[in-house]
Amino acid sequence: MSVTPSNSFRIFLFFIVTAFVPIVLFAQEGIKWNKTGNGYYQFEEGELGLYTLPKQTKTVILSKKQLTPEGKTAPLSVQSFSFTADEKKVLLFANTKKVWRLRTRGDYFVFDTNTGALTKLGKNRPASSLMFAKFSPDGSKVAYVSEYNLYVEDLASGNIQQLTMDGNRKFINGTFDWVYEEEFFCRDGFRWSPDSKHIAYWQIDARKTKDYLMIDNTDSIYPFAVPVEYPIAGEPPSPFKIGVVDIASAKTQWMDIPTDPVLQSYVPRMEWAANNNELIIQHLNRYQNQSDLMLCNTQTGASQVIYTEKDSAWIDIQPLWDEDYSYGGWDWLSGGKEFIWASEKDGWRHLYRVTRDGKKEVKITNGDYDVMNISAIDEKNGYVYFLASPTNATQKYLYRTRLNGKGPAERVSPANQEGTHEYDLSPTATYAQHIFSNIYTPFTIEMISLPDHKGLNGGHEVNDAVAKADKNSGVEFFKVKTEEGIEMDGWMVKPKNFDPNKKYPVVFYVYTEPWGQNVKDQFGAASAWLYRGDMAADGYVYISIDNRGTPVPKGRTWRKVIYRNIGKINIRDQAMAAKEVCKWPFIDTSRTAVWGWSGGGSATLNLMFQFPEIYKTGISIAAVGSIFTYDNIYQERYMGLPQENAADYVQGSPVTHAKNLKGNLLYIHGTGDDNVHYQNAELLINELVKNNKQFQLMSYPNRTHSISEGAGTRVHLSTLYTTYLRAHCEPGGR
Repeated sequence: MSVTPSNSFRIFLFFIVTAFVPIVLFAQEGIKWNKTGNGYYQFEEGELGLYTLPKQTKTVILSKKQLTPEGKTAPLSVQSFSFTADEKKVLLFANTKKVWRLRTRGDYFVFDTNTGALTKLGKNRPASSLMFAKFSPDGSKVAYVSEYNLYVEDLASGNIQQLTMDGNRKFINGTFDWVYEEEFFCRDGFRWSPDSKHIAYWQIDARKTKDYLMIDNTDSIYPFAVPVEYPIAGEPPSPFKIGVVDIASAKTQWMDIPTDPVLQSYVPRMEWAANNNELIIQHLNRYQNQSDLMLCNTQTGASQVIYTEKDSAWIDIQPLWDEDYSYGGWDWLSGGKEFIWASEKDGWRHLYRVTRDGKKEVKITNGDYDVMNISAIDEKNGYVYFLASPTNATQKYLYRTRLNGKGPAERVSPANQEGTHEYDLSPTATYAQHIFSNIYTPFTIEMISLPDHKGLNGGHEVNDAVAKADKNSGVEFFKVKTEEGIEMDGWMVKPKNFDPNKKYPVVFYVYTEPWGQNVKDQFGAASAWLYRGDMAADGYVYISIDNRGTPVPKGRTWRKVIYRNIGKINIRDQAMAAKEVCKWPFIDTSRTAVWGWSGGGSATLNLMFQFPEIYKTGISIAAVGSIFTYDNIYQERYMGLPQENAADYVQGSPVTHAKNLKGNLLYIHGTGDDNVHYQNAELLINELVKNNKQFQLMSYPNRTHSISEGAGTRVHLSTLYTTYLRAHCEPGGR
C-alpha cells in the first residue's frame, strides 16, 4: 500500500501515479555530480559522459567499446553507477533483476580509467546475484551482498572474502525482509566505515516470522507455493541486530540495543556517526510513536540514547522528508558536532539542528508550513535548501533559509512558475538540475545556477515550456467544504463540449490513506490512465479529492487525525465531499462511480458499502478487504495494535460493511500479489456471497500488486475497466 519514493531524481522515473502502482513511462540513470560540483556524469546513448558547467561541455568517460566486456559484442546496459572518491574507478550495475518492487539484484563491473580495464566482480557468485555493491572510502575494495551474506572484494588482488556465513531467506545479512523493504524503504543494509576497515550491517532474523503462501498455478503443471515472510498486523516484527564486522578478521561486534522482548522494535536507520568508532541509529518502538536516536560504540557495543521524540499518533519515517537517503546518509554539520533532524512537534514538519549529545537544538525553519523534502545543505554559505508550499498544498517550490534559524525562508523557485518543482542540487549548491511541470505543462528539465535560478547559457527551457503549453488542459482545481466544515482540495476534468444545462456522470478517483496524494498541480496527475479511450470526450466528469489523513502539506493535525480511523474518517470525508459535488447542477446523481487501487481499492469498497446512497458503481483493484491481513509496520503505524483496539480494525475493514452493497461492483485482484494478498479477495467474496450480493470478479493469475505481468495484461485490464464503467455508469450528458 506504500510507494517507494524516487531518489531525488538521481534515477528518473516519469510516471503516472496509479494509487501506488506506478506505470513507468521512461526510466534512466539520472545525473551524478562530480565532487567539485562544477559538472555532472550522465549516461547518454550508451556512453558515460562528464558535462562541465556552465557550458555543459561533454567529455566521454566511458565509450561503448570500453563498456563491452571481453568476449561480448554488446556494451553493458547500465542501470546505475558510482565513483571512487578520486573519480578514477567507476562501479557499474547491469544485468539487473527485480526483488519485489525494484531491480536491486544483478552484476557489478569496475572500470579503471587509469588502466582501461573492465572487471566483473563476484566471479564465483551466481549470475545476477550481487546487491548494493559499493566502493570502500579509500577505493581499494568493493563490498556487496549475495544470497543474504556480505562479501568484500579486493580490487588489486581480486581476492573475495566472505564476511558472514549464516545467511539464508529467513536469516538475512546486509539487506532486509519484505516488510522492512516495503514500509521503511530499507534495502541496502550495510555501511562502510570512513577508514575502510569495518562494515556496519543489519541482520534480520525472520525465522519465526510466518510465511504467506502464494499459489502459483501457471508456471508448472503441478501448482507450487511461493513463500513470503510477511508479519501481519498483530504479529511481532522480525528481530534485528546491528553488527560491525572487522574486515581483517571477519569478526562481528554486535551492538547492544535494548528492545521489548515481546513486542520487539525497529531500527529503520543506521549510519556511521562521522567517525570510525561510533554508529548513530534510529530506534522505533513497536507502536512507532517513540523515536530514540542512539550512539553506539562499535568496539564495545554499548549504546546510549541522545535524542527522544514522542507523538500521540506516529513518528514519520525519514523518506518522507529527505528521500535522498533511501540508500544511506546523515546530515552532519560542524564536522560531526551537530546534525539536522525533522520533527512535527510544533504542529508542522520543521527542521532542527541538534548537537551530537542531543542536549541542544535550534529550530531552523519557522512558520505555518511543512518542509516537504531537504534538497541540499550549503554549510559553507550557511543555508539549507528545502521544498515547501506554504499557500497551496497541490504545489511544490524550492526555498532556502539560514542554518542558524534566523530570518524568514526565501523562495528560490521563480514566482511565474506555478506548479511542482523538483531539484537535484550540486554539492556546492551552485548549480541544480531543475525539473518542472504543472497540470498543463509537460515535465521539463533544465540546468540552472543558484540562487539566482537562471538557466545556464541563457536558456529558458521551463519558461518556454510554460509559454507554449496548452493552458486549456481541461483540468480545474477546486475546493470543497463539507457540511462538517472540512475543506479539501480537488481537481476536476469536465467533459469536452461541456453543456452546463445537461447532467453528466461523475467518476471519483480515490486513494485516501496516509501514503497517497492525488491532487497535485503536476502534469498527468488528472490522467484517466486506466480508461481505454478519452473519458472527457465520452462525457464523464472525472474528479479526485484529498481528504484528511492524506500526506499533503497542511500540517500534522491534518495528516494524523486519521490515526486509528482508517476506514472511517477518510471514508466519511470523501463521502461528504462527494455529497457536496452531487449538489452541482451538472452532476447526474444516478450515475456516480468511484474507483481506486490498493488503499484506493479499499476506499472504493468502503465508500460503496458505507455510503450506497451516493455511489452507484465501483471498481476496486487490489484492495485490503480486511485490514487485519495487512503488514504490521504499515497497519500498526496508523491503527495501533489489533490486540488493543480490535474494534477499530473491524470498523475500518470493508468486509465488515459488505452486507450493505446496493450498487454495481467490479472487483479485481492478482493471485500473485505479494503486497495485498489474494486472501483479501476471498474474504470479501465470502461476505458478499453470504449476503447474496451480486458483483463481478476478475482474478489475474499469478499477477502481482501492479497487475502488469504477462502478455496482454494491461490491455485486458484497461478494456475490462472501461467496458464495465460504460455499461454501469453510462457516459454522456442528458
